[in-house]
Amino acid sequence: MPLARSLSMTSLNGLPQWEDEDLPVEDLLLFEISWEVTNKGSAAWNLDKWKGEFWEVSNIGIPFHDQEANDAVIFGSLTAWFLKELSCQFEDKPNIIAHFHEWQAGVGLILARSQKLPVATIFTTHATLLGRYLCAASIDFYNNLDQGYTRMKVLFAQDKAMGGKFDFDIDKEAGERQIYHRYCMERASVHCAHVFTTVSQITATEAEHMLKRTPDVVTPNGLNIKKFSAMHEFQNLHSMYKARIQEFIRGHFYGHLDFNLEKTLFFFIAGRYEFSNKGADMFLEALSRLNFLLRVHKTDVTVIVFFIMPAKTNNFNVETLKGQAVRKQLWDTAQSVKEKFGKKLYNALLRGEIPDLNKILDRDDITIMKRAIFSTQRHCLPPVTTHNMIDDSNDPILNTIRRIGLFNNRTDRVKVILHPEFLSSTSPLLPLDYEEFVRGCHLGVFPSYYEPWGYTPAECTVMGIPSVTTNLSGFGCFMQEHVSDPAAYGIYIVDRRFRSPDESCNQLTQFLYSFCQQSRRQRIIQRNRTERLSDLLDWRYLGRYYMHARHLALSRTFPDKFEMEPSAPPKTEGFRYPRPSSVPPSPSVSQHSSPHQSEAEDEDEDERYDEDEEAERDRQNIKSPFSLGALPQGKKKQHGEYRN
Repeated sequence: MPLARSLSMTSLNGLPQWEDEDLPVEDLLLFEISWEVTNKGSAAWNLDKWKGEFWEVSNIGIPFHDQEANDAVIFGSLTAWFLKELSCQFEDKPNIIAHFHEWQAGVGLILARSQKLPVATIFTTHATLLGRYLCAASIDFYNNLDQGYTRMKVLFAQDKAMGGKFDFDIDKEAGERQIYHRYCMERASVHCAHVFTTVSQITATEAEHMLKRTPDVVTPNGLNIKKFSAMHEFQNLHSMYKARIQEFIRGHFYGHLDFNLEKTLFFFIAGRYEFSNKGADMFLEALSRLNFLLRVHKTDVTVIVFFIMPAKTNNFNVETLKGQAVRKQLWDTAQSVKEKFGKKLYNALLRGEIPDLNKILDRDDITIMKRAIFSTQRHCLPPVTTHNMIDDSNDPILNTIRRIGLFNNRTDRVKVILHPEFLSSTSPLLPLDYEEFVRGCHLGVFPSYYEPWGYTPAECTVMGIPSVTTNLSGFGCFMQEHVSDPAAYGIYIVDRRFRSPDESCNQLTQFLYSFCQQSRRQRIIQRNRTERLSDLLDWRYLGRYYMHARHLALSRTFPDKFEMEPSAPPKTEGFRYPRPSSVPPSPSVSQHSSPHQSEAEDEDEDERYDEDEEAERDRQNIKSPFSLGALPQGKKKQHGEYRN
């Protein structure tokens, strides 16, 4: 397959080959736009000319210092030129559909429409450009969308204390952030496209007000389920990788390991370091309240929380490295003593004697063990972060930890570990890939304020790990539409849109505390249900929305050749997983009143829960997602079924 370093004006022949196992290389064409690898006379050297042509078409000027926007012009011009050549070659057989994602690709769409190419165009925004900037500035964005007006009122963080509001002008705010040209490129792409789509209903609402066009179709993001599929092994994988996380914990908390690892739960949050957008601020506040509840109720459950958010560091924390070295040394010592003990026991049994356990360990063994115990003495608390942070005094997560006082004290039932790097199986600290780490945890917590879709909770779901999301994330809204009781399936949805921040934090705290109250069997059942939602996130299911968008684009571009069926477009609402029959019908008894439930309660739960029956019912539902027909004969209609 040819690799176009700079698209030749005559032919693509004679270009080097490019291969990748994970991509369909026979159908792939790459355009290289980087100045570093292009030669004089190639694409990048035509930048000024193409910027002029783009100005004539759109009246959008691109500053010379904005490299990303300049690259977008190069790529867009190459794309439009390629589509023109392609359409001339095909001569309308077959018809061409071009799907553009985000503003960086929008220049090609604008140029293609200006040249009136016979190409059906689709534009998808995964998040509006200005929306990202506004939410990053701690603006109460969603709660102040003023529907129906070209202007909307937004309450800025600095005005909250004074209770002041002011009119928000989209053009003005984009200009002040020096992204007005990018905003214009995005908005022009939206209005030029034959079909406009977004990835979630919450982003559709945002786009309607920010970009002034209602999306034609909502196209949720899917996953390649086959990549994550573990069939019936996902529970075993959880146990295996949990044991490896426990090994890290033994080293990290050496000298303070006075909690039961078998009753320790692992929570985590991962993603870009966007303190407010990703909900890290609310998560930390909820952890402080959870710590208080667990201490007041004197529970024996310990929660260890990982923050996997890349930040600027200069090296590993020495104390953290020492902890893993101490753990390995203790393990080697234990293995050495065990080997000597085993030989003495073996020889004694061969002689037909019962060994004297008081004499089987000699003085040297006792000395070695005393030295090992002495090496575990620690005169400081276990570190909160695994790396040396650059400018840690201004780090939002560390400053919040200092404020709420979660320093990994012995009395704390919630302990925090900040890992400011992406996970890697080659790490000397926590040698796990991200997928392995997720499988080993008990709960993913993503209380995001701005999350147009949310791949992290989706990845947790397909791996059978329960997660917390919000009704301001596309994933949370999608699950609310498709699942009658998301919490029963391990999807906890925090209301951040219609509640105050304090109320949302209390709700998150209650979700976390309720999860801590679950027995081991309850968590296993919940993981089974969570994993069964995988089919809902498979591209084989969600691909229908992209198919509909393409059919719609063809019917609008070539109305004489294509006609849309009169049936309504496939909306994301209309199909809902029923409430699992084993979940008690009354919410008041859905959770045990205390962490120490009786054995009788477990027996009742065993009678209610039938994994095979529930799984078969869910499989039948996903096969016909939009037809609410009757149950197969012989199966009783369960509580809450078919209720929309």
